[in-house]
Amino acid sequence: MGPRISHLAAMLCFAALTGCGGGGKDAGATNAASASGTESGAPPGSTAKVHTVATPEEASRFLAQATFGPNEASITALKGRTIESWLDAEFAKPQRLHADTTNALFAAAGKQVENDFYGSWWTQAITGDDQLRQRVAFALSQIMVVSFDLNALRSQVAGISGYYDVLGRNAFGNFRTLLEDVTLNPAMGTWLAMLKNQKENDSTGRTADENYAREVMQLFTIGLHKLNADGSIVTSNGDPVETYTNADVTGLAKALTGWSWGGPDKTANRFFGRNGVLASNRWQIPMQSYDAYHSTATKTFLGVTTAGDAQTDLKVALDTLFNHPNVGPFIGKQLIQRLVTSNPSPAYVARVTGSFNNNGAGVRGDMKAVIRAILLDDEARDVGAAYSQQASFGRIREPVLRLANWMRSFEAVAPTGFYNFGATDGSLGMTPMNSPSVFNFYRPGYVAPASKTGAAGLVAPELQITHETSVAQYLNVIDDIVSNRLGNNGNRIAAAYGAERALADTPAALVDRVILLLNAGVMPATKRQAIVDAVTAIAIPTTNADKAAAARNNRVCLAVYLVLGSADYIVQK
Repeated sequence: MGPRISHLAAMLCFAALTGCGGGGKDAGATNAASASGTESGAPPGSTAKVHTVATPEEASRFLAQATFGPNEASITALKGRTIESWLDAEFAKPQRLHADTTNALFAAAGKQVENDFYGSWWTQAITGDDQLRQRVAFALSQIMVVSFDLNALRSQVAGISGYYDVLGRNAFGNFRTLLEDVTLNPAMGTWLAMLKNQKENDSTGRTADENYAREVMQLFTIGLHKLNADGSIVTSNGDPVETYTNADVTGLAKALTGWSWGGPDKTANRFFGRNGVLASNRWQIPMQSYDAYHSTATKTFLGVTTAGDAQTDLKVALDTLFNHPNVGPFIGKQLIQRLVTSNPSPAYVARVTGSFNNNGAGVRGDMKAVIRAILLDDEARDVGAAYSQQASFGRIREPVLRLANWMRSFEAVAPTGFYNFGATDGSLGMTPMNSPSVFNFYRPGYVAPASKTGAAGLVAPELQITHETSVAQYLNVIDDIVSNRLGNNGNRIAAAYGAERALADTPAALVDRVILLLNAGVMPATKRQAIVDAVTAIAIPTTNADKAAAARNNRVCLAVYLVLGSADYIVQK
């Protein structure tokens, strides 16, 4: 691709990444899902509407929020259907375990490498039928972080696979169960030092490790400050009210002592993981309690007091966290950010909080109710007030999602059926399950300095990994994969572009198809025309069939490249 085209895309891309993404729509494009009828048993605060998808554009927009990207088949299948019925079908689909894949690879090779998990992750993200589960699990993995980055977990494919399967299993369950399964997962126990965490010993000066106790409050459940149901911070005399104190951390840490490797006995050797006693499936089974190493002190935290054994204290701890009023707005808002928009209105957050607190049948923490509330909300569906046209609405698509969009939209094929191309930190700035810290690759409240988003009082989480080099790097990456292939020589992943090549002689139709697949048909008329003109500028020879085929291919690749690099795609509306 010539430097003139790359420069044009770079300008469009940089505008998006500095908070200048447009929200304009082409003439004729639609964005508001049809809403009619009522739905019984709706949770408090819900719209109680039935959302029938009337157009391909509506289908594409919804699938961009709820999956790793639309393709022609999924758009066609959703058009004319209600989103409610689509959600019900997704909730009913079985989970495919990453552990099954990585264990099979280990059995075949006799060793495991991180690429085994990455290949399994991408294969499920691109080809998995349970797309909603895939997308929600990825969102949860960016909230309840575990990472290969820790030396003790590096190359522990079984541990990371088992942990990600916990997120997938609980994506449609209850948050209380999710919280317990995360807490007792040995990969999380290794990541945040709850595994082998011993009771205090005054004679040696040992204290209970406070790492998990602090992060389970700060990052996984209640956050640093007390919140109203709409996500706004509770203040006293103008200052934020903290949710917990250091004494709460100390008390909770003691309550969480005495947990280590699961297995048939509770010996010291198993607790400390020595002398070869660890079970072969230790990464896939929960940690178990060892009362000999559990604190017998009275523990006080978050207004409760307990002095039980390890099981009793764990239950008190997790019940207390789960029932804290912060959990609904704290977790709900982050899930909105990962799926729909970085700056949801307080009313949107409050409606999702209401669904977390009560699914309509008196059940708290129902993840299905939360997901429904997020994806069916008027703001998500752009009903009534054209939310997508507001400057504050939308989110920057994380680089991993952009790559997944390309593969799914254009049905890129891995010859082996396994989408294994290694870590993408160097090329995209992030790799699933390889965050450099417990705070994910970017914080939910990140405000980009000296940016238009920051000046407008908006957060833009994904901008935390965005800079001049990463913008140019992204353009170089998509230039390569769109017109070439992705991966190594033995398993090079490529898009067939069959339907797109069939439209290459009519650039406007080709561009419209690409915009529909990648961006729900949204592109300001002037930018769309600029792309059409650039595609048209590639002449198709009439006297040489091979050169004509190459020109058609170049037209397709250029159209895809320019849309992938445009502000209007990178800023998901």
